[in-house]
Amino acid sequence: MTSYATTARADLSELRRLKSLLPPELKSWVTIEASTAVNPPLITCEEIGRDQVEVQVDLAKWDALALDQRNLMFWHEVARIQQDTIPRDGWEMAALAIGLGGAVGELWVQDGLLLILAMILCGVSGWRLYQRNAGEKTLREAIDADEKAIALATRFGYTLPNAYKSLGSVLKIMIEQSPKKKQRRRYEARLDALKKSAAKAKAQVKAERSDLL
Repeated sequence: MTSYATTARADLSELRRLKSLLPPELKSWVTIEASTAVNPPLITCEEIGRDQVEVQVDLAKWDALALDQRNLMFWHEVARIQQDTIPRDGWEMAALAIGLGGAVGELWVQDGLLLILAMILCGVSGWRLYQRNAGEKTLREAIDADEKAIALATRFGYTLPNAYKSLGSVLKIMIEQSPKKKQRRRYEARLDALKKSAAKAKAQVKAERSDLL
């Protein structure tokens, strides 16, 4: 009982700590909660209302990471919120369900015109969902969020080298722990992009120092 209470207090403390890492402009409409899903991702975010976003953390996996690694993973999600690239179930899912239901119904009553309209609705909504979830687009958004996470880290007192090192190390962990090949490739692509960005930033700092001499 004591162990459970201690764990619960530690979890609440970590959620409060993460809340403190939110930029001031997000604190009123972004909440952080422990994930209750079965086998959830390490960290994710979703809209829970028109003007409310919830960040969900799998605290069991989260506790295994170093503090700096947690911070950079958290700021990656914050960056996605700021860039408005979090996943949404918009009108497309509802339209697809309606279209499929309509198509099945019209096959039963054999109304050709309504069947065609239902299939068109399915096609349009399906194409929009495909575009939204296209691998190249989502990867580009993730890489952009990594760049923004580095900027957020410096805003909270990190040096650029430490920010890059912390995010790079946690991406390596995610590569090792991801069971699916597609997931590993995404993390590998993000890590490659991060290394290139770090090299570019290092060269820029070196050039600026040279100009001052």
